[in-house]
Amino acid sequence: MSTSAPSRTVPDLSYLLTHAGHVLATQMAAAMAEIGLTPRGYCVLFHALETERTQIELAEISDLDKTTMVVTVDELERAGLAERRPSATDRRARIIAVTEAGRRAVAEGTKVADRVHRGVLDAAGPGSSEALVSALRQLVDGYLAVPAGSGPQVRRARQQRRREPA
Repeated sequence: MSTSAPSRTVPDLSYLLTHAGHVLATQMAAAMAEIGLTPRGYCVLFHALETERTQIELAEISDLDKTTMVVTVDELERAGLAERRPSATDRRARIIAVTEAGRRAVAEGTKVADRVHRGVLDAAGPGSSEALVSALRQLVDGYLAVPAGSGPQVRRARQQRRREPA
């Protein structure tokens, strides 16, 4: 006896958003690799340039756990893109300072991120890109702003910011 799955009455948004996000992340990683950066390294450098921030603050903004943040900053230091320095306002805290080479890397990374994102928007077609961005902003600022608090644990999405670089 053969059974069939029930018919869907609404598009499978979970699949569409997850697949699109995964493919976009792989495209961004490949594009950033062309200039010797990772998306997370770029994200940390970008936000470290905005204002003096501690490693903990940058980890929160970049949605990185403590261990991944340490590894990321270690990689950035080895590459000469960032340095750990004492904070000017709290002698117990260490900030992540972007070097001149790091500033150039952020400038190049921004061009790469914009190119990748422009490719996606162009692929959406004329008129559709504005509608896509508008709909996504409306969702992440509204109905999909806060994760559900029950059920099995899933990886938390990166925190939405107005000027998200990658």
